[in-house]
Amino acid sequence: MSERKVLNKYYPPDFDPAKIPKLKLPKDRQYVVRLMAPFNMRCKTCGEYIYKGKKFNARKETVQNESYLGLPIFRFYIKCTRCLAEITFKTDPENTDYTMEHGATRNFQAEKLLEEEEKRMQKEREEEELNNPMKVLENRTKDSKLEMEVLENLQELKELNQRQANVDFEAMLKQYKELEEEQRRREQEEDEQEMKAMLEQAQNRRLLEDSDSDEEPTKARPNPTAQSKPTDILQEDPQPQSKRPRMESWERSVGKLSTKAQLAGLVARRKEKEKEKADPALENGMETRGTTASTAAAATSSLGLLGAYSDSEDSASD
Repeated sequence: MSERKVLNKYYPPDFDPAKIPKLKLPKDRQYVVRLMAPFNMRCKTCGEYIYKGKKFNARKETVQNESYLGLPIFRFYIKCTRCLAEITFKTDPENTDYTMEHGATRNFQAEKLLEEEEKRMQKEREEEELNNPMKVLENRTKDSKLEMEVLENLQELKELNQRQANVDFEAMLKQYKELEEEQRRREQEEDEQEMKAMLEQAQNRRLLEDSDSDEEPTKARPNPTAQSKPTDILQEDPQPQSKRPRMESWERSVGKLSTKAQLAGLVARRKEKEKEKADPALENGMETRGTTASTAAAATSSLGLLGAYSDSEDSASD
């Protein structure tokens, strides 16, 4: 059984490769190749970003009438992953890079242009120094001056880092905490002082109200028409209103008996009559004793009536 994958082919002895017919293909014909995006780009049609290394099935062709030192330049056609717009770029063997041609813009083009500008300036300087020795000296002095400035800046940065390294961050945090605690304590003291002042004001106000109430014990009777709220009636003291009409009726019928002088006026002492009569007369003495007893009994009875009335009045008011 023959092998499936044969490496050696059989060539007959009369084989002539010149007799093999050649295919007539156009020079600008295109091939389908698999490649990766050589740089970051952005589609001009939809704005989609295409990052470097994304794989595409591209069409490849040879650029006509363009070459670099006999090396052909190839063009590649790819499609945007979002809008399927056609994007083309070609090789740049002079700079060992690729150049964008159509359909997109290359990202980070500024860095590439800066690098190219630096290379161009370096090349021009080398050409000048070849033919002009004074230019070489001038460039060396510029370089030395620039190097001194860079060293000075570096020394300043080192000193700054050393100063920052010597800072004790724990001490700074501790100091900050102490300041914060002191400020909090000060605020608490201010709050306590304000509370004390408010309490003193309230106490003084109560004392003034108490003194005013002592000076004016009898208040004016409130006018019922001036009350704005219906609940104000419940806050009034009903005791003086209930006492007043009864006291007025008693004063109209009996009279005022509130003072001791008026009560004492009810008792009639007949001292003058007792002095006129002689002491040894028993009859006269008995008569005087009887009169005094009768007057004392009348006084006590009037006092008892007054006390009973006042007790009944107090019970009725309660």
